[in-house]
Amino acid sequence: MKKTIILLTLMIAVISCSQDKKNALMENDLSNNPFLKESTLPYHAPDFTKIQNKHFKPALVEAMKQQSNAVNLIIENDEKTTFENTILALEKSGEMLDRVANVFNSLTAANTNDTLKKVESEIAPLKAKHYDEIYLNDKLFAKVKDIYTNRDSLNLDAESFKLVENYYEKFTIAGANLSKEDKVALKNINEQLASLSTTFNQTLLDANEAATIEIHDVKKLAGLSKEQIENIKDKTKENTWRLTITNTTQQSQLQYLEDREVRKQLFEAGWNRTNAGKYDTKELVTKMVELRAQKSKLLGFDNFASWRLQNTMAKNPQTVLDLFAKLVPAATLKAKNEIGEIQKMINSQGKTFELEPWDWNFYAEKVRKAKYDLDESEIKPYFELNTVLEKGVFYAAQKLYGITFKKRTDIPTYQDDVVTYELFEEDGTPLGLFYGDYYARSSKSGGAWMDNFVTQSTLYNKKPVIYNVMNIAKPAEGEPTYLSFDEVETMFHEFGHALHGFFASQHYPSLSGTAVARDFVEFPSQFNEHWALNSIILDNYALNYKTGAKIPQELITKIKNSGSFNQGYSLIEVLAASNLDMLWHTISADTKITDVNKFETGALNSVHLLMKEVPTRYSSTYFAHIFSGDYYAGYYSYLWTEVLSHDAFDYFTEHGGLTRKNGQRYRDMVLSRGNTLELEKMYKDFRGSAPKIEPMIKARGLN
Repeated sequence: MKKTIILLTLMIAVISCSQDKKNALMENDLSNNPFLKESTLPYHAPDFTKIQNKHFKPALVEAMKQQSNAVNLIIENDEKTTFENTILALEKSGEMLDRVANVFNSLTAANTNDTLKKVESEIAPLKAKHYDEIYLNDKLFAKVKDIYTNRDSLNLDAESFKLVENYYEKFTIAGANLSKEDKVALKNINEQLASLSTTFNQTLLDANEAATIEIHDVKKLAGLSKEQIENIKDKTKENTWRLTITNTTQQSQLQYLEDREVRKQLFEAGWNRTNAGKYDTKELVTKMVELRAQKSKLLGFDNFASWRLQNTMAKNPQTVLDLFAKLVPAATLKAKNEIGEIQKMINSQGKTFELEPWDWNFYAEKVRKAKYDLDESEIKPYFELNTVLEKGVFYAAQKLYGITFKKRTDIPTYQDDVVTYELFEEDGTPLGLFYGDYYARSSKSGGAWMDNFVTQSTLYNKKPVIYNVMNIAKPAEGEPTYLSFDEVETMFHEFGHALHGFFASQHYPSLSGTAVARDFVEFPSQFNEHWALNSIILDNYALNYKTGAKIPQELITKIKNSGSFNQGYSLIEVLAASNLDMLWHTISADTKITDVNKFETGALNSVHLLMKEVPTRYSSTYFAHIFSGDYYAGYYSYLWTEVLSHDAFDYFTEHGGLTRKNGQRYRDMVLSRGNTLELEKMYKDFRGSAPKIEPMIKARGLN
């Protein structure tokens, strides 16, 4: 009996092992992998009817292998080093890897699942190692350095000259000049950071979902509209409504919820989501900042921010901190005045409690209504998602740049809610393809962003394929999607990024479109927000969804008048997050962080931004931008580019506003240039002077 059982067990084990091997071979089979060849869809858009989860890992591994082989050919080439056989060959080496990674990165951010998460975890350290083997290769760097040293005598066109400088800078910043021993240490750090960053991102996604609050008494949701209540109803449970968490500290529902205990519960769920227990990220944070500090020391810098800011407009962290210092006094003064106004509102309603963070948005809305007679519920019917997109965002682009749009329903997407449009130049020439993914879902990271499926380049004769992502609450079936004005501005913002990509006119993909410094890339997007309140654009898109009536001038005036309302709060929470990022990344390699929360409190207090009523927009343990995104030591860029955006808008105002002439000048001198010019020069050539901070101060109502 025992022998039979043992024999049967062995047979099952052999069969199981054989099946596992078969499954592994099928997963790694490249014969039918759609990424091996370019898509045959218009603009080489990814064919989501063919792409499956199982395709990504083998395609990514193969793409890295192909790039490594191409790089080895460069290294082993005994012929005289030339631009063509070195720099151009490098530029071409990652074609397949870009093709696969562009799609993979979009899905892991906007529509992930357990399979993709697993692949992401496995691939992250492999990619870090892969790029280190390229940028830390002595023989390859010697060839790049040779071209760079002799670039003036090579008779290169301006963009090729810039490409040489760009690659040399990439190698030197990556650590190409380090000793062999230090390179080994650096590679180890980079692999660890890649894994830690991926773990942080996945932990945060799970934490956001786990922090969801279940409400079982609908009365506790008083203040939410019928549509909002219906939208958050759990269809699988009786008498259950779910308040979900977004990435930011403040949650959008806090503006409406009348029940103070529910507000507190929701706020604290977000604030503490990654602060203890299963989803605690404090150890990840400390490990990452310590590794980054060690990395900067290896590379010869006092701190990570100093290393990171080398190729930015700011150049060094002190320049950034000086900008913050100019803004903090006025911002804190305005925030304190706002605290006083809100506390008066609380008291006037017979309440005796002191203002807390979970009260701010709820009572600030009451102050706004009393002060400006503006109620969000009044304006939302005039901001329906599709109308805002087509008759607002697209219409502004048409008026400024002459481009037109046609909806496409024949292009496959990765999710049913995603919409697709084809863009055309003023003369009808095809410009590119645009995807809009606007609704929130549990498989999507929080926030809003833009990226490319296909990057423009004349080298490959490619036109851009670009997507925008947001996290708007999806209404009940058949109901319209009404936006807050903040969401309207975000749609304009993200399409500003898209325009930067669509108008790219570069030969080389690595210099194309949005491939610019972090503290410049947010400039076109923030600038595009200004058109949301332009009277010509508003008249075209701010239409009552049910009646078609234009938004009354009275409401427009109220929106504009309230534009400087709550700006103390708004600026303080962003300044706090920006300073927090910079202070995390200016620690020395000798600093040992033992308590993340204590460090955060001390850091914010040191720059006079620790305000009980105004918490940082992102606390360290869920600061995705800097611990799982690529804004580390770069979150300041939102404020930096806000200065540029207001100053540039002043140029438009001074020269006639919304005109094709102004739009064309801006397109020709900024949006179409990619990373082919020094960014300071690019801006100054367009504006006619260096950027001034005063327009932003005025727009924020801080003067």
